[in-house]
Amino acid sequence: MSNANRKSIWSWALYDWANSAFATVVMAGFFPIFFKQFWSSGVPVTESTYQLGMINSVASLIVVAMSPILGVIADQLGRRKGLLLLFACFGAVMTGGLYWVEKGEWQVAAALYVCALIGFSSANLFYDALLPIVSPSDWLDRVSALGFALGYLGGGLLFTMNVWMTLKPEVFGLANSADAVQLAFLLTALWWILFSMPLWLFVKETNQTLSTPLKSLTGGFKQLRQTLRKIHQLPQTYRFLIAYWLYIDGVDTIIRMAVDYGLAIGLDSNDLITALLLTQFIGFPAALVFGRIGERYSPRTAILLALTVYIMVTLYSIWMHSAWQFYLLAGVIGLVQGGVQALSRSLYSRLIPVKQTAEFFGFYNMLGKFAAVLGPILVGWVTILSGSNRIGILSILLLFLLGGYLLLRVDVSNGEKQAARY
Repeated sequence: MSNANRKSIWSWALYDWANSAFATVVMAGFFPIFFKQFWSSGVPVTESTYQLGMINSVASLIVVAMSPILGVIADQLGRRKGLLLLFACFGAVMTGGLYWVEKGEWQVAAALYVCALIGFSSANLFYDALLPIVSPSDWLDRVSALGFALGYLGGGLLFTMNVWMTLKPEVFGLANSADAVQLAFLLTALWWILFSMPLWLFVKETNQTLSTPLKSLTGGFKQLRQTLRKIHQLPQTYRFLIAYWLYIDGVDTIIRMAVDYGLAIGLDSNDLITALLLTQFIGFPAALVFGRIGERYSPRTAILLALTVYIMVTLYSIWMHSAWQFYLLAGVIGLVQGGVQALSRSLYSRLIPVKQTAEFFGFYNMLGKFAAVLGPILVGWVTILSGSNRIGILSILLLFLLGGYLLLRVDVSNGEKQAARY
């Protein structure tokens, strides 16, 4: 491989380092804690759990509606990279806006968070669509895993510094831990923008088509219907998308709701943050290892292994009472979380036409976010109806079991042949 290709791959992967700061510091870390303890202070824990689930679901519904059209437009314009950076900057600005939200203003915090999630999720659509363009076909698993590994490392490093700020605010000239958390939102926005620059400078797009923005927008809706027909004509791709929709719902719901669950059952927020750091730093080497497992045994086998671990973690979580148990589960999740995400992306990239990556990844992103609508609502409603956060978290099992069963029925070899004919 040439040095130019290697530079392109590393620059592409560094975007995961950039945007994982949002996923780790904001989405999984400080936002759920700060929302429950600062912006929604005084609200019962079951109600704030329901609010957080609804906020995530509203953002996901908007992304669901936007993703397929955005994917089609990106392919027609040949501007995946430009649209990625546009939405990344939008998400970063909204994240930085959380710095100025005052105590009790949960509605303002929710609105900014929804906008930040829209930017984050939409940018990921175009980031994923660039994978088959920057990576050789026999390196897809490895390159996809590299991105997630750098994401875990970068997000973990920034999160570590932010945690230090909350524990020792006086060292950084801050009045208290609340000021430190708000500053963390601003630093995350700057980190996100700064480390997006290598992708902008060194990743070169290919397979570009010539079209005007207006023609792409009007043609996008027509093309959307055609894309739906194409997916139905690729039965293995279609089957994988349904499986992915189900199991990634469980993964994303655990990412978004784990800290809220820990708080609801009485664990200390410092213990929960420590557990998240453990997940990040275990996830860095584990994602790389899973990339090699996918190359050796097939990505489908590695994903099924990860789903088995998730099922066991979910079952164990309903008996969890102490911080050390949360640490244990965080470490186990760190072993498989990056792997299931990375290999799902690389497996799907094998099952789609290479000249229509953004279009097909629009549906991939749509299903992933539509799943994230179902999961938090499912946990929130079951929690409200049962009056127990433990029963609520157990509802995720259904998603892992159904998703794993459908993934077993995907014929990857046949799916690759079908995609190659397009």
